[in-house]
Amino acid sequence: MWNIDRLSEQPLYQQIADHLEQRISFGEFPPDSLLPSERKLAEKLGVNRSTVILAYAELRALGIIESRSGSGTRVSKHKWGLTPKHTPNWHRYVEGGHFLPNLPFLRRIRGALEQNPSLVDFASGELGADISPVAEINQLIGQDYYTEYLGYDNPQGFLPLRQSLVTYLSTYRNIATTESSILITSGSQQSLYLITQCLLAPGDAVAIEDPSYYYSLPMFQSAGIRLFRLPVDSQGINPEDVRTLYKKHRIKMVFINPNHQNPTGVVLSPERRIQLLNVTSELGLPIVEDDPFSLTAYNGSPIPPIKSMDTLGSVLYIGSFSKIAASGLRVGWMVAPHSVIERLADARQQMDYGLSVVPQRVAAQFLNSPLFQPHLERLRMRLQYKRDLIVKSLRDELGDMVSFDIPQGGLHLWCKIKPEVHESRLLEECIRRGVIYVPGSVYGSDSEYVRFTFARAKEDEIVTGIAKFADALRSLVHP
Repeated sequence: MWNIDRLSEQPLYQQIADHLEQRISFGEFPPDSLLPSERKLAEKLGVNRSTVILAYAELRALGIIESRSGSGTRVSKHKWGLTPKHTPNWHRYVEGGHFLPNLPFLRRIRGALEQNPSLVDFASGELGADISPVAEINQLIGQDYYTEYLGYDNPQGFLPLRQSLVTYLSTYRNIATTESSILITSGSQQSLYLITQCLLAPGDAVAIEDPSYYYSLPMFQSAGIRLFRLPVDSQGINPEDVRTLYKKHRIKMVFINPNHQNPTGVVLSPERRIQLLNVTSELGLPIVEDDPFSLTAYNGSPIPPIKSMDTLGSVLYIGSFSKIAASGLRVGWMVAPHSVIERLADARQQMDYGLSVVPQRVAAQFLNSPLFQPHLERLRMRLQYKRDLIVKSLRDELGDMVSFDIPQGGLHLWCKIKPEVHESRLLEECIRRGVIYVPGSVYGSDSEYVRFTFARAKEDEIVTGIAKFADALRSLVHP
């Protein structure tokens, strides 16, 4: 006998509707056959009658069943006919498959921003239009005309961009590489997706920071990858924790965001970088270094990446234009051994035959132009100003109700809320008042944390947005 799964996230009525539809499609209930009454089916399944009413309503809406006064609920004759035919149950398809949807909080945030674009946006992890190089990119586009054939490009990406990245990585990140060891991607998330799909297998264990942006990416769970935590303190992760996880779970990879980590803003100390390389080389473990924020260091002197110290070729280095220029360009890159690049390029070609040449060409022009360095300097200055605004606003509005460390780079401020408050209620109250952010549980943290991204909001919105957040928090703490 079929039983309801009360631990499933799928609503009970939907489980019942799906089960009945399946039995009807298999011919167990032929056209015009009588279905159990709502009361009897509710008693049999041990649910409220209202749950069965909802299930029947779902099937009626699909035209699968019909209710007639005095004769109960029957399987539709017209829907099925002699040969059952009906619209695919798209709900079942949507709920199926192995690729998981975004987390509920992230779907709620996206929906709220779509419904009300005027929300003060402390949630979107990107640069605002006021600090993006819009004028510079428009100037470069206006200077250039496309005369060559725009056909499929090299699977590794546009060669002039890879050549420009060789110089960029050497100049700004002290990484020595060649164009054959670079893969152009649509951003950091595509790089991570390719790694999980091509270099790991279902059941493999990996280590990630705690808290971590990676917890917000269901792609790991979709790929069947097991995640194990590396706690982050004021100096980043403790490399000896990697050794412990290897002994206990035989982890296959270490994923790390060492510069102005998302969401905490922490920078992995130089000593721990060396120690991490030593531990992973002893164990033969690769490191995936995601480095989108390093050039935002407000003092203009970013710490060299782990990849710059890698003499064994054990670090896969991921970068992106999204956090230093424009997320809409959709240009990122990965530096790895050539054999890895070839494997991932082959897989990516199966997905999309490569990226558009147009944004890659724009990115190459920007890197090579005299506009790039001045933009970086202005970006750091404006980000620091926005950071100072949000820090002052939090102190003025909430005082000792919150605590945080002041980041020295990046786009985010990781904030702890001291009064106990339900994070879902707080988020909804903030949305109602006109401000939005990302709850800490999205990053695997306790619900007492929130992440404010100060790069997206305009400067004149930051003070207003924090005031709205403070009002929402106080309304729940002191109703």
